[in-house]
Amino acid sequence: MAMFNSRGLRGSALEDLINNTNERYRKDGLALVQKIPTPITPIDIDHSTSRITLAYFDKKSTVDYIGAVQGIPVAFDAKECKEDTFPLSNIHAHQMRFMDEFEKQEGIAFFLLYFSSHERFYYLRYDEARTFWERMENGGRKSFRRDELDEDFFFDSPNGLWVPYLPMIQKDLDARKE
Repeated sequence: MAMFNSRGLRGSALEDLINNTNERYRKDGLALVQKIPTPITPIDIDHSTSRITLAYFDKKSTVDYIGAVQGIPVAFDAKECKEDTFPLSNIHAHQMRFMDEFEKQEGIAFFLLYFSSHERFYYLRYDEARTFWERMENGGRKSFRRDELDEDFFFDSPNGLWVPYLPMIQKDLDARKE
């Protein structure tokens, strides 16, 4: 049974699912995580609709979401992948630097990946992302394959309406203790 329409999740649909999840977690008192808006400078505005039709990004943003889960600082970025290979060009150096600094402050940084061809989510721990990133920087592959990932960190949306990532944060915390 497909969770989503056949075109798969597009960037804003994935964002909507995560925003719904964050609102649910907030209402249940489990977490307070918010979307970080990307600062833009409008170039052209359609005054009849008051819509921005052309703009540029003011500066590089850090990650998509920042907040706290039961007192633990979290920062994450959401990415969609149509293939079984994820290009590291979808992750930016400034995001990796931010996540590294965030982790050094005892926060938890990660990527939420959505593999649309499999309709599955993956919780990519920062340490795992850093391993792939360092491999690339040392002249290795500029991507990673789905089969290189830890099966324990794949998960599904139970009803296609939200992205239950809190259990993955718990698995991440448990793995850090080992």
